[in-house]
Amino acid sequence: MAELVTSMVIGPLVSMVKEKASSYLLDKYKVMEGMEEQHEILKRKLPAILDVITDAEEQASHREGAKAWLEALKKVAYEANDIFDEFKYEALRREAKKNGHYRELGMNAVKLFPTHNRIVFRYRMGNKLRRIVQFIEVLVAEMNAFGFKYQRQALASKQWRQTDSIIDYSEKDIVERSRATEKQKIVKALLENDDIMVLPIVGMGGLGKTTFAKLIYNEPKIQENFELKRWVCVSDEFDLGEIASKITMTTNDKDCDKALQKLKQEVCGKRYLLVLDDVWNRDADKWAKLKTCLVQGGAGSAILTTTRLTEVARTMGSVQAHNLTTLEKSFLREIIERRAFSLQKEKPSELVDMVDKFVDRCVGSPLAARR
Repeated sequence: MAELVTSMVIGPLVSMVKEKASSYLLDKYKVMEGMEEQHEILKRKLPAILDVITDAEEQASHREGAKAWLEALKKVAYEANDIFDEFKYEALRREAKKNGHYRELGMNAVKLFPTHNRIVFRYRMGNKLRRIVQFIEVLVAEMNAFGFKYQRQALASKQWRQTDSIIDYSEKDIVERSRATEKQKIVKALLENDDIMVLPIVGMGGLGKTTFAKLIYNEPKIQENFELKRWVCVSDEFDLGEIASKITMTTNDKDCDKALQKLKQEVCGKRYLLVLDDVWNRDADKWAKLKTCLVQGGAGSAILTTTRLTEVARTMGSVQAHNLTTLEKSFLREIIERRAFSLQKEKPSELVDMVDKFVDRCVGSPLAARR
């Protein structure tokens, strides 16, 4: 039971929602205009939940009510996370429009926002946000009723966003088969490259960009042919000193220039593979400064970046970006069935009949299938 609760990692998820709710972009581009009251409520309630979540997770090992509360919180947090991603996309769209780069947001924004009418956006998102706030207020009331107490969190909010190069082996075979052709194409390009290549992998959230990058990173031929291999999760902040320190595997140096000098020495003359996962940075100057260090690497070096934004890919890429395809229905069905029926010897026919409906709702997203 305790292992099950721990595996939920709900604290970092709620922390991530709190972080997104506090993003300066939301205020700068007024994407939550008319929703200020709900926004303020969330900014107060989420920290209150985080104060007691460690105690709640401990109690869930022996209290069914606490376990059910955490499950409800997890569901709401996922929904809230998706909603704040939508707010962030809208902020980026408004920023791009203001700077004359609207087209560069690409099809990702078009799929998310069939209309850019601000009144329609405010109405649609206002309804979603009010629903989340209502759920959160109920959870806070129940939290107080359970008497959960403050305990210092062991995990910092940023840890939820951190990714690594380790593949989830429970679905590795499905991912390998579903992305085999795409993976082969990228691996071939990396091995035949005799320059320093920056290859962006672009796709909407939930499409499996990070998992796809892991397949490439862990490919035996890649492991054999690159002298230095590093995986760095970037996320919102494009902190040059922090990125450089992660690549050199040293303590984060407060002196950015010193960290960049170490980076130059680390990659100098070596054929390296660097994955920069979940990049949002659109500041060309920051990227140019990091790239100046990375070009010191040996011939055949490669940088894989994963991003949701076409503009980021254009800023960073030295070759044409790889646009990740949606997953075929047969693979989505396999993911859903494996998760739903893993503990059952026989698949209930009435549930099997429902799988296709869920597959259609996933719209090609493996993340949606896993949920």
